[in-house]
Amino acid sequence: MRQNQKNVKDNEPILEERVVTINRVTKVVKGGRRFRFAALVVVGDKKGNVGFGTGKAQEVPDAIKKAIESAKKNMINVSIVNETIPHEITGIYGAGRVKLRPAAKGTGVIAGGPVRAVVELAGINNILSKSLGSRTPINMVRATFNGLLNCQTVEKVAELRGKSVEEILG
Repeated sequence: MRQNQKNVKDNEPILEERVVTINRVTKVVKGGRRFRFAALVVVGDKKGNVGFGTGKAQEVPDAIKKAIESAKKNMINVSIVNETIPHEITGIYGAGRVKLRPAAKGTGVIAGGPVRAVVELAGINNILSKSLGSRTPINMVRATFNGLLNCQTVEKVAELRGKSVEEILG
């Protein structure tokens, strides 16, 4: 876990990086085997912005650097209400499914490794999650992102429908 310091000139937010997984990838060629490393990294500012990226290189540090650059390009904004998500949702990517449920204050983050990295760096402090189907880290991260992208606050739904928040809530 590393933290970038805020760059005063560029006015970039402070981003925290977390390496989710590192895989050794092998390519068999005529002369033998060629080894490379694939890294999966999640970055976030703990204020609703989070991103993930993958990188592949012959050395682990280079793969992590590439993954961090990729993650910074793929940042999304997450809807957070009272330190949790607005409603229950299931994120799907391939065979991976992640069920995300809002939790009461003081519950904490109840999630497995890849999902935990995403929700903590997004700034969600109270959430319940369950991974269903594929447990591949990349599929879990992508399914979590899918779920977080599809979460909408009451204000967004009211705006889309052209109604007031009171009309939506009943």
